[in-house]
Amino acid sequence: MEAFNCVTGIAAPMMAANIDTDVIMPKQFLKGIDRSGLDKGLFFDLRFNQDGSLNEDFILNQPGWLGASFLVVGPNFGCGSSREHAVWGLKQLGIKALIGTSFAGIFNDNCLRNGVLTICLSETEIQQIANAITQRETNTLQVDLAQQTITSADNQYAFTVDQIKKDMLLQGLDAIGFTLSFTREIKQFEEQYFARNPWHRTVQY
Repeated sequence: MEAFNCVTGIAAPMMAANIDTDVIMPKQFLKGIDRSGLDKGLFFDLRFNQDGSLNEDFILNQPGWLGASFLVVGPNFGCGSSREHAVWGLKQLGIKALIGTSFAGIFNDNCLRNGVLTICLSETEIQQIANAITQRETNTLQVDLAQQTITSADNQYAFTVDQIKKDMLLQGLDAIGFTLSFTREIKQFEEQYFARNPWHRTVQY
């Protein structure tokens, strides 16, 4: 998994409340046997017209926001079904972080497992950032996870993040990789445990 440290990129506003995973990744893109091609499915009904042409009114299709690294989103982003495909699609399209006031719980967990940073700020701060990034001249942000800051064209915002989540993202580790980083401690625990309970070594299951 790619590590997240300090990323500078374009930010796109998607400020509607309760954007659910059905909107992020429609059900017809859940049929594949692997994760390939999910970038095409991301926000499919918003990005494309019924004839398959690009919807030029959708923010991620507009010239100033092509290749966005960040989405600034409305409250309860990622609600609905628990499909992890939504996060896979965001990742494949190049979204590094989501910035909003709140995120659905399972969606938030899926983001962590796949290296997408979620940041919660106050409504006032989100509105300030959203106002700035609606203009092409000021739509670039720098997100510094190590320092826990977001820098816009005219302001800087501090954010909090769970320490384990921060460590995992900084090191580019998923849950398994993070667990394996404690291999020495795990082996030490096993040795101490079996020294106290030697009969457990011979138990057959």
